[in-house]
Amino acid sequence: MRRLDGITDSMDMCLKIGMGLTGFGVFFLFFGMILFFDKALLAIGNVLFVAGLAFVIGLERTFRFFFQKHKMKATGFFLGGVFVVLIGWPLIGMIFEIYGFFLLFRGFFPVVVGFIRRVPVLGSLLNLPGIRSFVDKVGESNNMV
Repeated sequence: MRRLDGITDSMDMCLKIGMGLTGFGVFFLFFGMILFFDKALLAIGNVLFVAGLAFVIGLERTFRFFFQKHKMKATGFFLGGVFVVLIGWPLIGMIFEIYGFFLLFRGFFPVVVGFIRRVPVLGSLLNLPGIRSFVDKVGESNNMV
């Protein structure tokens, strides 16, 4: 059944499932890091995050996003980190993943910083003296996705 905005119910359901999987993935990754890099939680979080991303933007677009020629280094670090976590070295794997994540998504950081600066409480936190210079450096990136 097609709605007025052109999104079918099955597409809407995939989007909801993807958001849930991505949210649970981030939760498990965060919880796994809090619990001293628990291998099982980090592995579950990785699988849920990547699966959720595929549900949200689709398999083809996920594949195109990760395997663009200029993002191969970032993809190698990110997926290599996922693999290293899955084989049982969570600390080293998370270091690789975080580095790959920042390389992959650095084009989105200026947009995120601009949005957060407009949020009432968070915007004032970003303008604190110690944080402002770091946030300005992150927000000035001109690398788009």
